[in-house]
This record gives sequence, structure tokens and C-alpha cells, in this order.
Amino acid sequence: MDSARNRNLTIGIIFALLFLGVGLDRLGYMTPVRALVQTIVQPAQGALSVAASQASDVVQRQQSIEELQKDNAFLQDEVNRLAVENIRLRELERENEQLRELLNYTRNNVDFDYRAASVVGHVIGSDPSNLLYTIFIDVGVKDGIAEDMPVITPRGLVGRVTGVGATSAQVLLIVDPASSVNVVTQNSRVQGIVRGELGGTLIMERIPQGETVAPGDLVLTSGLGGQFPDKLVIGQVIEVFQRDLDLFQTARVRSTVDFGELETVLVLTAFEPVEFEQELLKSKEEAN
Repeated sequence: MDSARNRNLTIGIIFALLFLGVGLDRLGYMTPVRALVQTIVQPAQGALSVAASQASDVVQRQQSIEELQKDNAFLQDEVNRLAVENIRLRELERENEQLRELLNYTRNNVDFDYRAASVVGHVIGSDPSNLLYTIFIDVGVKDGIAEDMPVITPRGLVGRVTGVGATSAQVLLIVDPASSVNVVTQNSRVQGIVRGELGGTLIMERIPQGETVAPGDLVLTSGLGGQFPDKLVIGQVIEVFQRDLDLFQTARVRSTVDFGELETVLVLTAFEPVEFEQELLKSKEEAN
């Protein structure tokens, strides 16, 4: 009962204060009080407002940073994708250029039958066997490839097939010491033999004393021996070695083929061998 009486008393006091406050406000007595309260509360309100604004800015900045990070990640992925696509397109362009070069060569040299091939492996360096400088191509017996077939590019002679599998073949490069090619200089028609050296260079041997061979002379296959057709480019003379006591001169030849960059080649599957007597007679006539 005391509890109910106290509750009623409290409610009565609250209503009395409310009526008193309303009355005082109408009479103007609450204005100073309100001003005092505002004076006390306003700094706290300002501080709370600044804190809330700063908190909002922090949240917005964090959201902006996260959005920028997402955008940067997307842009980086796009840059990587475009870089890969650019590399792919460049490789396609390079491959198309090589194929166009091969096609133009075959169109301009109709005396041979060809088989195009891609280089799928290189062996260039020291080896216990004679095969120091060898490449592997992706055509074989199933494609009509046989041993000793010449291999070329539009830039010149590459080598000859020395081993054949069902779908691949091994090619001995002309820069290998085991390789030898009968050759002739284009202008002076001086004959000799080009061999490979351990350094991957070419040397022209058995040049008769008294014959003129000079740096800049172009060296071609002579076709003698029937291993290679004639008129295939070997390279260019860069240095001549001559001693009076020697029976022959020698010359260093730079190949027109970059063997380290070989990607596509042509295998000559059929050609007409040069008859020795006809070539010898032709060389004498041209020399005269």
C-alpha cells in the first residue's frame, strides 16, 4: 500500500512540475534557463557533431580505399591479359611472316618439291658424338621425309636430314664439323668445299692457289656430288687465308642463316642432281 501511495505521489509531482514549467515558460521565466542549458550543452553537441562527421569521413575513406583497391586489381588483371594477348598476336604475326616468306620462296623456285616443317628442338654445343649442331623437325617418314634430303630456308642452306622417325627427323646443320658441302663462288666461279667448325662457323677449303677469292664474295652450292642442288646460298666470304707454301687457300664464310633463330624450314623432297661433267664444262665456260 505504501508503494502505491509513493507511485501516485511521484506522478503527481511530475505533473505539477510540467504544469509549472509550462506556466513559467509562458510567463518568460524559462528563457534564461533554456539559454543556460544551451550554453552548457552546445559545445558538447558541437564536439559530438564533429566526431560523427569525422567517423563518417573515415568510413567513406575506407570504402573509397576498398573501391580503389578493387579497381586497381581489375585494371592490373586487364593489363596482364592485354600483355599476354599482345605477345600472342606478335607471335602470330611473326609466324605468318615466316610462312609468307616460305611461300614466296617456293613460288619463285619451282624446280624443287618442298615440305614445310617446324623446328621442335635444338642441340647446339659440346657432344661426344659428331652431332654437335643438330635440329629436330616435326615431319618424318609419314610425310615423305628420307635421309640426306637437303633442308633450307629462304635465306640459304641449313643442312641435311641424318635421321628419320615416323613423325620427326634429325637435321645436321652445315656448321657442324661433320658437314661438308661442295661450293662455288658466285662471281669468280672458284670451287671449293665448305666445312663446319667447332665454333659454329664455316670455312671454305681447297681453294686453288692463283684463284681469286675476296671478302664479300657470295658462296653457293655447286651441286657437285649430287648431295645438294646447285645455287643454294651458303654465305659470304669474310676473310681469306693465303700462304705461298700451301697448295690451297682457305676462306672464312659467314652463313646467311641464323641457326639460333630457326623456327620453320623447308625440306627439299625432290630435285634434279647436277651432272659433274656438265657443271665442270659450265664453270670453265663462265670463267672464260
